[in-house]
Amino acid sequence: MERRSFVRSAGLAGILAAGAAPAVVQAQAQIRWRLASSFPKSLDTIYGGADEFAKKVGELTGGKFQISVHSAGELMPAFGVVDGVQNGTVEACHTVPYYFFGKDEAFALGAAIPFGMNSRQMTAWMLEGNGLKLMREFYAQYNIISFPCGNTGAQMAGWYRKEVKSAADVKGLKFRIGGFAGKVLERMGGVPQNIPGGEIYQSLEKGTIDAAEWIGPYDDQKLGFNKVAPYYAYPAWWEGGPQIDLFVNQKAYAALSAEYKAVVECAATYAHVDMQAKYDGKNPGALKQLVANGTKLYRLPKDVMELAFKESMALYSELSGKNPNWKKIYADFSNFRRDQNLWFRFAESGFDDFMQSQKL
Repeated sequence: MERRSFVRSAGLAGILAAGAAPAVVQAQAQIRWRLASSFPKSLDTIYGGADEFAKKVGELTGGKFQISVHSAGELMPAFGVVDGVQNGTVEACHTVPYYFFGKDEAFALGAAIPFGMNSRQMTAWMLEGNGLKLMREFYAQYNIISFPCGNTGAQMAGWYRKEVKSAADVKGLKFRIGGFAGKVLERMGGVPQNIPGGEIYQSLEKGTIDAAEWIGPYDDQKLGFNKVAPYYAYPAWWEGGPQIDLFVNQKAYAALSAEYKAVVECAATYAHVDMQAKYDGKNPGALKQLVANGTKLYRLPKDVMELAFKESMALYSELSGKNPNWKKIYADFSNFRRDQNLWFRFAESGFDDFMQSQKL
């Protein structure tokens, strides 16, 4: 289901939201699904994406299609949700695909890779480019069909017990970093740690790790990272626009009527837009509060960014030489990214550069 299907579904969502549900939808059977999240319930933004999806499915079907949402660890571990969907233990999960790069590096391309695309570009690749088609072809190997179901926007580069002043400071740095980006950090001399969100605070507090990244000011403040690490860096070169996905078991999805399939698609699209809006709305105020309470904000040094870029490009070249899945998807991804950057350089960046230099 590509962009045209999303558009048709959006039209159906408008009809249903207006209270004029077609009789064919009203006649559908009762359905109960379970959805496993990779996130803690305390995070109303990223965990909340699954809640918004489930709520909208219920609303659009008059309560006949109910989805119960379960936080990380409730039904299965945060990083066990793909296996859960693949083998049918649960019908669906809500997660960041790059968590599963250990199965195949191509998973990362469905979420974010270092120096990838921003959130708008990623959505454009999915819905107007070949992204959704290519990723669904890949996920089919795991008995999964995917739906874009959230994006955080560009993230922060994390919390550090000591400020990183040059690329030399990355060597030996024990850094909690999400998924695939750890492969680049390792090439830079760092020591990546793949720790679920709910366990980061304790690891940072105890000194088990030297630094940690999660998402951005709103979530990071809720998790209390500013209490155990004073330095807050930007930007996250590894997450310019990470997409969160709804993964659905293919057999469970195939069993749905055409109308319920459209409802799933509509609800996921709603949650996709809603999550980005929440982060954009909540992060500015949280950042102000963090800085007012003593957080030391700084930009990652240029040599760190340049080394990360160099190692990222080298890694992608190597993967294209040995992983057919990666090669096929990345070729399309990189071409789309190139054209997007050309366009954004003029319109978006030109506008943003001017506006961000003004006193408002």
